[in-house]
Amino acid sequence: MTARSPRFTESTQGRLRRLNLATSLPPIVIAAVVLLYVDARTWWHFVVLAPGVGAAVVAFERWTANDLARVALPCVIVAGAVWPLGVLVTGSPNAYWGVCAVGSLALREVRRRRAMAMAGLFAYVAAVGAARLLVERDDVRGVLVSYVLVPTALTVLVTVMTIVGERFYDIIRELEQTREREAELAVVRERVRFASDLHDIQGHTLHVVKLKIALARKLVLHDADQAEKELRETYALVSDTIAQTKELAYAQRRLNLSAELENAKNLFEAAGIRVRVTREAEVDPRASELLGQVLRETTTNILRHAQATQVQVTLTESGIRIINDGAAGDTLPELRGLSALKQRVAGDGGELTVEQTDGRFLTAATFPPARADAAPATAREDGR
Repeated sequence: MTARSPRFTESTQGRLRRLNLATSLPPIVIAAVVLLYVDARTWWHFVVLAPGVGAAVVAFERWTANDLARVALPCVIVAGAVWPLGVLVTGSPNAYWGVCAVGSLALREVRRRRAMAMAGLFAYVAAVGAARLLVERDDVRGVLVSYVLVPTALTVLVTVMTIVGERFYDIIRELEQTREREAELAVVRERVRFASDLHDIQGHTLHVVKLKIALARKLVLHDADQAEKELRETYALVSDTIAQTKELAYAQRRLNLSAELENAKNLFEAAGIRVRVTREAEVDPRASELLGQVLRETTTNILRHAQATQVQVTLTESGIRIINDGAAGDTLPELRGLSALKQRVAGDGGELTVEQTDGRFLTAATFPPARADAAPATAREDGR
């Protein structure tokens, strides 16, 4: 195999080149030596035939290094000149070997009208072989078999095998490019995930800080102790957010659904919103982190965009459902945070649903259950 594309990684190209050289070059060199031994009956026969063999070996070695284009034309000229000399001067029926090998490889570098170039190669081998009739007119049948039929047939066979091999190399190249694209896509997905998590952390915290500071401003003249408590909680929240951001940067952050649920309840209550939590079953631990993100993003959206008075949160084995009132209008607003989460939930095999009807807004995330025979836990409610 060989690396035909510069987009191959250097290590892959090096392995393929070494494999070609180790497995194919020795048999080619041995075949060249045998052909020279058979056809070269004198020293000057060797001088005439050796350049064709050398051109074939050089072309193959450069082909394995993905550098054939640089030497293709000189090698074709040398090998192409050896074949008529072998036919008319040295009487060597195997002198076609150089032009056969170099020509079949050089066809890979022909980008346009390759079929015509291929036909020209076959015609050249046959026509030059037939020129032997100018020297041996008495043995027409022997000339046609040894100088025309056999060289042309083997050239066709080698060319077809080279073309088939080229398709194989193209598959290898496409697989390598696909692997590279998948790696790039994985990086993009990770960046999107990081941006989404950062948005969840910073957006949620800033909105909560805004609410608490507004509350502290109202309390500072009438209830200084409560105002101080709100400011302490704000300070703690900012410190926690800094810690979460560091954990996110080092890929150590994991959302806890129970903690997010308690945090959401506290925030809704601080904003004067009644909240009721219903647990129909224990949530699948595999989906807990994503469901925590859905709850956090939905909580931020309710506090930021809705005039809610009550929120219903329902937990099931397969997911979470959050319903709030106070939704303005009958059309869905553009919520980019939930749109990004929808893709992530779908990527993990789940589904995120967002609906708005009659002033009520529904956010539901569901995942396939972990076990088909899982028994649901006893439903319990916790409302304030």
